[in-house]
Amino acid sequence: MKWKCTCCGYVYDEDVGDPFNDIPAGTKFEDLPENWVCPLCGCPKSKFVQLTL
Repeated sequence: MKWKCTCCGYVYDEDVGDPFNDIPAGTKFEDLPENWVCPLCGCPKSKFVQLTL
């Protein structure tokens, strides 16, 4: 799954994780800590929307 930040357009890809914040590849979006924020702009998880293919 991929999730897009509605503030800046950053895409969190579960297959990649978030290397900026030491989140390992394979980490599901819902398993990210509640205080996780977009590594580019700092927006909270609540500002992300799931991308559909």
